[in-house]
Amino acid sequence: MVSSLSRYAVASVVVAGLAVSSLHGQAQSDQPRSTFRSAVDLVSIQASVRDKHGRPLPGLKASDFEVRDNGQPRSILSLRSDLRSPISVAVLVDMSGSMRVGAKIAGARLAYDSILAQLRDGDDEIGVFTFDTRLHERQSFTTAIGRLRNCLDDFKPFGATSLYDATAATARRLAERSATHKAIIILTDGIDTSSNLSAPEVSAVASSIDVPVYIVATVASTDRVSLTETAERGGPSQAADLRDLAEWTGGRLLFASTVEETVLTATSVVSELRQQYVLAIEASNTPEWRRLEVRVKRSSASVKARSGYFGG
Repeated sequence: MVSSLSRYAVASVVVAGLAVSSLHGQAQSDQPRSTFRSAVDLVSIQASVRDKHGRPLPGLKASDFEVRDNGQPRSILSLRSDLRSPISVAVLVDMSGSMRVGAKIAGARLAYDSILAQLRDGDDEIGVFTFDTRLHERQSFTTAIGRLRNCLDDFKPFGATSLYDATAATARRLAERSATHKAIIILTDGIDTSSNLSAPEVSAVASSIDVPVYIVATVASTDRVSLTETAERGGPSQAADLRDLAEWTGGRLLFASTVEETVLTATSVVSELRQQYVLAIEASNTPEWRRLEVRVKRSSASVKARSGYFGG
């Protein structure tokens, strides 16, 4: 695996030529303010914070965070953390031919059902998409969670895989949603065979509009070990690319090899979304890719957040 510094460098080079508009959100400050800023001046940052044991760290204030924009410290204009805030999830399910092998598609359906079980009917919203060589909208965003229980039952895996292209297209659709907490959850075996975009390019698209990407790889334990070892050696692999895609956007790459692990993984993703902090900083007027670094002023805390945004 490459270092965080080199990953940021790669992302900065790749995104230089991309034309993607930033999504800016306005959050309620944890302290009263006498003035208000237009949403176009703000950069919204969803941040997951965990303690040294990997548990969510609640109760943080704006003064506990440090945000750097291209290496320069930035004032945090507002901070929101509300477990009752609705979440908006785009579930992206791999329906390519490789998902026919073993129990991959059964694992994806189980993960999907587990995600639905964690959403609040009439409050949270979900959009369901599948992909092979193209993206297919199976269910537009809706808060009627109870009607989607059997949404994947009749889908049959077929064709090649354009995972990265489908992720970029889904990220742009999710950017239009107004929920405070948003994310793409990809259910896949992690094998991309026909995308035009690369993992770094898709990471740039998603992170520039503050859409974290969580990837749940429904693969057998033997495949999991093989992919993980290759990634840790720093060699080329789909696992390494997927891990970069997830981490650059503030999400995570997770494996689901058993029934218990699949249910626990899907549940933990939704729980993490609800407990995210949403920070806002003033956007730069410079029309370029801007690298973001988000930290908490506690040595034992770890933070996952978007890697950057487009200024100007």
